[in-house]
Amino acid sequence: MVKNLKEGARQRRRAARRGSKQKLEQRRTREVTEFDPNGIEVTHHRTVDTLGLMLDSRTITPGMHAAARDFQAAFTIACFDSMPRVNLNLMARSPLSAHDVRDLTDSQVAARERVARALDALGGHGSPAGSCVWHVVGMQYSIREWALRQGWGGRPVRQESAQGILVAALGVLAKHYGIRDFGERRCA
Repeated sequence: MVKNLKEGARQRRRAARRGSKQKLEQRRTREVTEFDPNGIEVTHHRTVDTLGLMLDSRTITPGMHAAARDFQAAFTIACFDSMPRVNLNLMARSPLSAHDVRDLTDSQVAARERVARALDALGGHGSPAGSCVWHVVGMQYSIREWALRQGWGGRPVRQESAQGILVAALGVLAKHYGIRDFGERRCA
């Protein structure tokens, strides 16, 4: 019985740790501790969905979340997720074969144009909103990573300010994509 009480207390502590880790949207990964069928403690590393957590906590609206997912999809189709440092202005004119537009499919070119138009609506790649959406939504950095490493203009940004920049940028992105506040599109 004492063993069961100790085990129950240990499981409650682990659950409390897991709960506090889930609430921290700054982390990209979290640890989940479980027991296998033999009773051995096993730790799994899971990726944290920053946008999903922000939606669950009602920091962003479903429309903002839908806009972020649309941007993420275009970003991935455009193959920008494999290129962390990209100058969009030079992309079409670059003499390097790695950035040769002729090697891309039509859907990749169209996705790159959608990403470029979205970033233009946010003020460009060098603006706080454009940089934040590129790194947090596109590259899937955590808000904390972007705030500390990238920030705006190469300077660190406070985490609270970074979250505010992301929320504002997602509002503009939702408007750009024609998504209403409840997540539906107004036009095709």
